[in-house]
Amino acid sequence: MSAPFELSDPAFLADPYPGLASARSEAPIVWHDGLGEWVTTTHRAASDVLRHRGLGRLFRERAAGHDDPWTVFDWLHADSILDSEPPKHTRLRRLVAGAFGRGHVERLRPRVVELAGGLADDAVAELDATGRVDLIARFAEPLPVLVICELLGAPTSDWKRLRDWSQAIVAMYEVGPSPEAQQRAQVASHEFASYVEQLAEQRRGEPGDDLLTSLVEARDGSDRLSPRELVATVVLLLNAGHEASVNGFGNGMASLLAAPDQLDAVVAGLDDDAVVQRLVEEMLRHDAPLHLFERTATEDVALHGVTIRQGQKVAALLGAAARDPQVFDEPDAFRADRDPNPHLAFGAGIHFCLGAPLARLELQESVRALLRRTGPVEVVEAHRRPTFVLRGYETLVVARRAEAAATGETRG
Repeated sequence: MSAPFELSDPAFLADPYPGLASARSEAPIVWHDGLGEWVTTTHRAASDVLRHRGLGRLFRERAAGHDDPWTVFDWLHADSILDSEPPKHTRLRRLVAGAFGRGHVERLRPRVVELAGGLADDAVAELDATGRVDLIARFAEPLPVLVICELLGAPTSDWKRLRDWSQAIVAMYEVGPSPEAQQRAQVASHEFASYVEQLAEQRRGEPGDDLLTSLVEARDGSDRLSPRELVATVVLLLNAGHEASVNGFGNGMASLLAAPDQLDAVVAGLDDDAVVQRLVEEMLRHDAPLHLFERTATEDVALHGVTIRQGQKVAALLGAAARDPQVFDEPDAFRADRDPNPHLAFGAGIHFCLGAPLARLELQESVRALLRRTGPVEVVEAHRRPTFVLRGYETLVVARRAEAAATGETRG
């Protein structure tokens, strides 16, 4: 049987969840003609695909030769943790996790609070001056890149260039990218790699208290990251960290603002860490920032009534998993206090996201900073990106709720 949804259908892109629910009613894993691969429809099937060792994350090179425009794009992926399998993946993850384990993420918390507060102040100033503000452009897009700059020790003034490179590269993860998008990805790969190489060279001569220095020095006995592995790791950190955080914030904030009773309860409990933590997990679950994550069968794999033949691909549909009624009560409802909340937004198995603690920290502090300052707001204009794999908003414009605007209510 084939999945009953079309990824290019504007109605499906606007709201994929009814189509995913229809597919779930057919089977846990179904064939998708448009993708030419299997897709999961349930939480358990997605989790099993992400964890099965017969299903690997295998990168297929695009370059036809050494001087092909795709050459740098290829090695940025082939030498990254995300697109490697054991034993290479084991070695890379051990080295990178060791660098992360030096306390860099928690060290950043005061700076994340400061950055989020500054951006929130600017957003509220625009809200006060014009009556509305775009939370994506003014808040969600700059914050994660600024945080990654702080993490790596890169100049924060470079955040726009880094964001543009990242967006150009991740556009290739969508289904059927245009020739123009492909060319932008090629150029961005070259420029981004060159930038990171220069920054790493600076750290070799002038070590700092940052993650990039730790990656340069990363050792496990006589082993260390190669120059290309180092660059690929840094590029991956920005690409994955930026897109996940922007879309997680935008999608989650839209879901929260569509439930005013939930919003009021959250605003009243912002000083309670548990309230904010549960809110962030529900933001990540309710409208998943990443919907599709592929694996390739390295052998014939029998799962949930189908056989995935060696060489075939299977995609874990994380948005479908997040709305599975066998795991989540009232899965279509946004419940800010949902607990437990075993979503798969950060993946599972050996490729579970290394940056998950940083993403959670960013989302918790950004939501807290913004809602403390804006008080009750509502969405007055929103435009989604016409994409499925990376689901998010191009714009999310808010204004103060009518009752709040009438009384001049704000929060400090």
